[in-house]
Amino acid sequence: MTTAGSGAGETGDVLAVVVREEWGRLVSLLLARFRRLDLVEDALADAVEAAARRWPRDGVPDNPAGWLHTTARRRVLDRLRGEAMAQRKVPLLVVESEREAEHAGAVRADPGDLLEDDLLRLVLLCTHPALDPAAASALTLRLVLGVGTADVARLFLVPEPTMAARITRAKKKIVAAGIPFTVPSAAELPERLDVVAQTAYLAFTAGYAPGSGPDALRTELAGEAIRLVRVVLALRPGEPVLVALLALMLLQHSRRDARVDAAGEIVLLPDQDRGRWHRDEVDEALALLASPHLTGPITVQAAGYAVQARIAAEHATAPSAGQTDWERVVAHYDQLLDLAPGPSARLARAVAVAEAHGPEAGLAALDGLEGELAHGHRLAAVRAELLSRAGDADGARAAYALAIERCGNDAERALLVRRRDALPT
Repeated sequence: MTTAGSGAGETGDVLAVVVREEWGRLVSLLLARFRRLDLVEDALADAVEAAARRWPRDGVPDNPAGWLHTTARRRVLDRLRGEAMAQRKVPLLVVESEREAEHAGAVRADPGDLLEDDLLRLVLLCTHPALDPAAASALTLRLVLGVGTADVARLFLVPEPTMAARITRAKKKIVAAGIPFTVPSAAELPERLDVVAQTAYLAFTAGYAPGSGPDALRTELAGEAIRLVRVVLALRPGEPVLVALLALMLLQHSRRDARVDAAGEIVLLPDQDRGRWHRDEVDEALALLASPHLTGPITVQAAGYAVQARIAAEHATAPSAGQTDWERVVAHYDQLLDLAPGPSARLARAVAVAEAHGPEAGLAALDGLEGELAHGHRLAAVRAELLSRAGDADGARAAYALAIERCGNDAERALLVRRRDALPT
């Protein structure tokens, strides 16, 4: 144990690191023993509160995570005793072996061919297909990564009571639907890991490209999503969907410092200072893309992430925006559309076509998208930019007006206003 009376700042820093790095493992250990999601998280939160009071006075224990686990376990036991007395039933505290025997058939019936890991169980529990993806993302950030409810609410731009209610509903659905705390069969696991990846990418997208609110980029949320993928990938090394997604995330996240200027205004990709890109993350992503895990048969979702990562890699490896191989980018988008046809990919492909063959070709590639992208601002914004390049200032001005009207993000709206105002009169 460290010296008693250590400064509150020092012990607070230690506690913050332990919570960030160990929260998911502690939740999973307690849940594996007690099977009470409602009690486990409250007990662990109480333990952290107790640590915040006692560690500055008594010193940080030699095993901080063990201290939190023991304290939380005692809290759960106290609650169980209280419930037993209140209900005038036989005490619920039974010998651990008896408890495990009681639950073995119901919730721990693994087929025996998968890794027994309680943290992986927790991730799969939080991202079960029965849960809404947005609720699953919030629950995963809360339970697996230990992100506070207030911070999750801020990251998703909703009031804290709204997010607390959303997380509570997700927990209740887990109980009501009888979702087991178990790893699925080998046949089911790839599909479940696709759900994990989808959840992580949903959270990442909410940070990397916020649809509403004042921020151009919410780096914390994007970083937490990457941390989630790293956690699960460490438990399931080589899973193609996680390898491909991590590569994609790292390539996009590597540009974060160059995407916003000192005034907080968005800087578009061609204008970014590439010297501010995080080259270590680019190198890691390129190594992931070249790994043998992506060369064999993989799911459509994994292949889609891999293609998107290769598109991002074209930008990351080009010495300058003008030296980007746009023909190859268009070919990647054609491959992506073969895998997963969708209006967003078609819109992005149109931008690449414009870069490769001129604004008129890009405008032609936009045909037919209005009905599918009628409510967002991005189609109108792209059309405005291409009309401006084609010399149609009046058409561009009208398209910018529509994009500004539809845009819900303050930073993006400000960018659109600047580009509209820069049009020749």
